[in-house]
Amino acid sequence: MDENNTQDNQSNDVQDPPKNLLGKIKHLGPGIIIAGSIVGSGELIATTLVGAKAGFILMWLIIVGCVIKVFAQVEFGRHTMIWSKTPLKALDDIPGPRFKVKWILWYWLAMMMLISTQQGGILGGIGQALTMVKPLSTEAEVYNKQVSDKISYTVKSAMSPETVESEEVAVESGDVTEVPEVTAERPHDVKTYAIIVAILTSIMLYFGRFGLVQWFSTIMVFGFTIVTFVNLIMLQSDPQWAVTFADIVSGLKFSLSDGEGINMTSVAVALSAFGLIGVGASELIMYPYWCLEKGYAKFTGVRDNTPEWLARAKGWIEVMKMDAWASMFVYTFSTLAFYLMGATILHRVGLVPEDGDLIATLGEMYVPVFGQWAQTVFVVGAISVLYSTFFVAAAGNARVLADGLGLFGFIPNDEKSRMEWSRKFCGIWPLAALGLYLFFSSPVAMVLWSGIAQSLMLPMVGFAALYFRYKRTMDELKPGRVWDAFLWLSVAGMFVVGFWTAYSKLFG
Repeated sequence: MDENNTQDNQSNDVQDPPKNLLGKIKHLGPGIIIAGSIVGSGELIATTLVGAKAGFILMWLIIVGCVIKVFAQVEFGRHTMIWSKTPLKALDDIPGPRFKVKWILWYWLAMMMLISTQQGGILGGIGQALTMVKPLSTEAEVYNKQVSDKISYTVKSAMSPETVESEEVAVESGDVTEVPEVTAERPHDVKTYAIIVAILTSIMLYFGRFGLVQWFSTIMVFGFTIVTFVNLIMLQSDPQWAVTFADIVSGLKFSLSDGEGINMTSVAVALSAFGLIGVGASELIMYPYWCLEKGYAKFTGVRDNTPEWLARAKGWIEVMKMDAWASMFVYTFSTLAFYLMGATILHRVGLVPEDGDLIATLGEMYVPVFGQWAQTVFVVGAISVLYSTFFVAAAGNARVLADGLGLFGFIPNDEKSRMEWSRKFCGIWPLAALGLYLFFSSPVAMVLWSGIAQSLMLPMVGFAALYFRYKRTMDELKPGRVWDAFLWLSVAGMFVVGFWTAYSKLFG
């Protein structure tokens, strides 16, 4: 499809923006898709891991990590709506050296390779969860039982004596019995389930469209978030697990110390998670693609600087901003709930999720509230939220990858080819993630390495957001000074995390 045809199609699709709140709500959608890709590896795995290692002291960093990047997200969306240009094509225009494409796209290509490993890690987590719900072999049943016994022992040994006795744990002279050992081999059921899920997802995404992705992500994210929130509230009835006012205050002190010095391991995990929680570098780039598919740019129409066009642009940018902020509230709420669960239970009993037992360990967060059937409650929710991330991120990354490979010259660089290859990559991406998981088989490490890669790209994305704001935004559509101040603060945070991550990996 050539540029003239694209402009003709956009002219035919021009719509005036909604004037009332209900009309704007009806046009939301890209943000909830992004939330669906976020609430999974970042929240369930990385954020809970931070809470398990650091306790409450880094809660402020988690909140900042969710909120701070929205300003850059909106600038990416604003640029796309003004120029009807995909984010990667926009990044190919920013200042800097060019070798076939601009420098920033070369790093993006490397980051995408690590993001595919993240997807493999999530797929492994789904496989673990399904194996716990429905083992396919006797070996898996034995392994699940041994892992559950070991984790339960750790939790109960940290409880008060009254709680231990009520849970019927053997106690002799004030000490619980020996730690149960896991002697069984890790079952192959996990990989079997991973293969099945990857193939089914590949088929669904190849034939699916925007509406399917939007509704699927909405249902999956909200379901599990509600379960986690209810669990957190119910914990307040037990002093052993309740989140106190002092805990909240300690988490909002903007400090890296728990009173006994700075735990650099916890900080390192938190900053790695910073690249995943909220809108990561990949979601910042991915978001405008969903805005394009939702129709914000074509509703605005081809830029002609007429008063009518400016009015439409202002209106649809306001809808896009509402969409971005609405999604921010959703994933910040979810992120904070997962973090508090990790800090409240896992940190207090000294449980840190391990690669092979990730889901089983996280499932123990639900035992104090729901009892011994908590594993099932959690696992069903974990399958929902992890699969939502796997499904939505695969769909989004396929669209970005098709655009990027066109710029690199691997496929034709036109709109029709981009859409055709987006569909093909929707089928290929889940299978590629499966291959990486089968090779590495380390879900936690695979997720965190992606977080590091995205953290390193945050300063580049922040620079691009400033370039879009000051060099590519029309005077009539520029935001106010307060917005600019927060945008600079957002970019400053991205630079701090990016450079700290680079320094720690090179010299730490």
